[in-house]
Amino acid sequence: MHPWAYDLFILERKEKMKKELVEKLLPGLTHDVSYYENLYPERNLAEGAIVTRYAPSPTGFVHIGNIFQLYISKKMAEQTGGIVFLRIEDTDQERMVENGITRIIHDVNGFGITFDEGAINEEEEKGEYGPYIQSHRKEIYQTYAKDLLLKGLAYPDFSTKEELDEIRKEQEQTKKRIGYYGNWAKSRNYSEEEIEKKLKDNVPFIIRLRNNGDYDQKIVVEDAIKGKLEFPEDDIDQVLIKSDGLPTYHFAHVIDDHLMHTTHVIRGDEWVSSLPVHLGLTKVLGFTPPIYCHIPPLTKKEGDTIRKLSKRKDPEAAVSYYHEMGIPKEAVMIYLATVANSNFEEWYLEHEEESIDNFTMSFSKIGTSGALFDMEKLLNISRNYLSKLTAKEMYERTLSWAKTYHEELKELLENHQEEAIKFLDIERNTEKPRKDYAMYRDVLEGIWYMFDEKFTDVSYEWQKITDKEEIQTIVNSYMNEYYKVGDSEEVWFQKMKECAEKLGYAANMKEYKQNPENYKGNIADFSTVIRVALTSKSKTPNLYDIMNILGEKKMKWRIEKLSKK
Repeated sequence: MHPWAYDLFILERKEKMKKELVEKLLPGLTHDVSYYENLYPERNLAEGAIVTRYAPSPTGFVHIGNIFQLYISKKMAEQTGGIVFLRIEDTDQERMVENGITRIIHDVNGFGITFDEGAINEEEEKGEYGPYIQSHRKEIYQTYAKDLLLKGLAYPDFSTKEELDEIRKEQEQTKKRIGYYGNWAKSRNYSEEEIEKKLKDNVPFIIRLRNNGDYDQKIVVEDAIKGKLEFPEDDIDQVLIKSDGLPTYHFAHVIDDHLMHTTHVIRGDEWVSSLPVHLGLTKVLGFTPPIYCHIPPLTKKEGDTIRKLSKRKDPEAAVSYYHEMGIPKEAVMIYLATVANSNFEEWYLEHEEESIDNFTMSFSKIGTSGALFDMEKLLNISRNYLSKLTAKEMYERTLSWAKTYHEELKELLENHQEEAIKFLDIERNTEKPRKDYAMYRDVLEGIWYMFDEKFTDVSYEWQKITDKEEIQTIVNSYMNEYYKVGDSEEVWFQKMKECAEKLGYAANMKEYKQNPENYKGNIADFSTVIRVALTSKSKTPNLYDIMNILGEKKMKWRIEKLSKK
């Protein structure tokens, strides 16, 4: 046999043994990487179309920061004729919560956000690039890991937890970088015979990247939001496949974004430090990296300090809070738009009657530092939004919310539909509508006194005038001598002033301010007595409208109640 022919024979034999060994490490795989490359072809989209994803883990509640990120992703995809899909990253099986996927989808849908592709629930999905739940893609990840093993770019690691702890301890004592790399990566030097023996002995293992990165070399990344970023090259032998056969987040998402043809990875800036890892894996797999877009975190001012919005400390961090409180989803999305793009508020002031879908978002207008979450500003936006609904729309939305979250309000609205709509309509269709409600929950506080069954349960506010005989005199005099069903508001107010003057109250505020000692009080004090008598509250919407809605019979019944207190 010719010498070179013998060398070729040895090489082929070694390669064959290597394949046999890899089959033992990752058995039962039916395809190679070329199969998946062909299975998921390039998307047929216009040039410049953004394909991005929302990729949550079902390990807890959905954070308002996730909705912030998703709003940006959805907006950028829509305005470029692209696609946003939902991918569930559930490879951390130990941390998954019950019904976690269902909860994610429910919370997101609650804000009116839908996806072009992805998981619909735990069993269903839509789109040609699935499965969209990572635990259902196990064979895909293992196939790419197998390919790296065959190329000598990955290896099995049989290290125990105790051995890894010992490595870390020694690194800390000698002030070395923490991690499994270089000479610290003991398992990368095992011979095939040693690997075979450990497999035979059923020693647990993971699959690691055989990283050829150089920590002393720099990589430069152009982030679409943060601009130019520079990092040391990653040289850690990253875990690719865990002992349960599932991939790590790092390995899985790089493969998924490649096969699903993600053009832009839009995510929180807590992932910035992982860029060297993700770019290193992308390079070794031979993929073209997507454009990375790291959005700022939502922050909160606490005293003199600013911190991240916390799941543990801040109830408004959970999206369920907005559903439970009855803050309309439209108001939340308008607010998030103001946080997302620095030029949105200026646009909105000029286009307030338009849908915010018409606003064109830009990565260049997204801030690079933490975005301050201002709950009061959100509630002001919500008040403004709700004030522009028709009374019927306000009624229907409040009732729909109350059916899930507030039984008492639900019953009132169902039992008094006509009166409730009339009341909600007071001072609504004006140039400057009232802004009493920041959320649907506020409606109960705003209207309960209009209903007799609630009215009887309260005590009256006597305000400044505490003489019960005087109160009776004012109420009886006005109702018996001046009130008339059908009076216009102008006539009604004139009669209020006439009655006030007759009883010694100033009908002219200017005169009262000049000579307050000449009067028992002013027209405001006078009308307050009647307002409190009829509603038990000193501040309400237009008293004339309230009286018309209540009607003479109900008003006299309430005044009779007053006389018995």
